[in-house]
Amino acid sequence: MHITRYTDYSLRVLIYLALQQDRLATIQEIADSYDISKNHLMKVVHQLTLKGYIESIRGKNGGLRLHRRPDDINIGVLVRETEQDLNLVECFSSKNKCCITPVCGLKNILAEALMAFLETLDQYTLADVLPDRQKPQLLRLLQIA
Repeated sequence: MHITRYTDYSLRVLIYLALQQDRLATIQEIADSYDISKNHLMKVVHQLTLKGYIESIRGKNGGLRLHRRPDDINIGVLVRETEQDLNLVECFSSKNKCCITPVCGLKNILAEALMAFLETLDQYTLADVLPDRQKPQLLRLLQIA
């Protein structure tokens, strides 16, 4: 299973904001902390706002913050909502042209693996990604004061 950069950045934004619960953060500071493109983050942040994961406050003193508690953000649900294509192989798609699909056992095995992957992610929330013992290290690595 491959997670796209879009989902990766979505998770990173949520982690960053969860560490900043007492203040607003900007897209620029998130981009700088992770050394990633601000332009890519703008699309990610826009979608996370539309999906209700984060809140965007406009204006001079505006910024971003989580709109949900970290323990209310399920990792499996987020991955399903941010990944546009969970088709591991062609035969998962409506555009399948593989001639052996009717008798291929691989499709069922890969479908089972995908389900196991998502079921594992369903067991975790954003809060699980941020155990208290690791927060000081995360804050240091992301250069959050």
